Amino acid sequence: MSIPLRLSSFLAQRGASYDVCTHKYSHCSAESARTAGIPPHQLAKSVLIEDERGYVMAVIPADKSVMLGKLARLLGRKNLCLANENRICELFVDCDRGAVPPFGMVWGLETIVDDDLDLNDIVYAEAGDHEHLLRMSRQQFHELMNVTRHGRFCKLQAH
Repeated sequence: MSIPLRLSSFLAQRGASYDVCTHKYSHCSAESARTAGIPPHQLAKSVLIEDERGYVMAVIPADKSVMLGKLARLLGRKNLCLANENRICELFVDCDRGAVPPFGMVWGLETIVDDDLDLNDIVYAEAGDHEHLLRMSRQQFHELMNVTRHGRFCKLQAH
């Protein structure tokens, strides 16, 4: 699979400047960072969260995890939990399982970006499959995400 048409159209409509980087097949964002030879904090990982009101895409560095309570307070929502993997596949039929790009708004989802991603000069993003990443400047990523909410709601993952 390559970059989903709706994502490439979104990037083209906004005149986005980015490179497509190829890496060995990977199963998760941490492995994508490792096989691509990039620091995991530079890779924007999408985490789909849900409650009775619907879905939210939380975008965080690949070496972090979402603090659900903090995110719920930021969004004014309750009972947030990780979305069901099968339902994620139904929402993102044009992406490989587990390789969802961090641009939830392209799929009509409310999206919130953690401020930690603004600490990187370069930001990488899943491109919709397990062998490609999008590479862009912090400024370009920020411009693409300027329609989304931002805040602090992640922490380093426990290993």
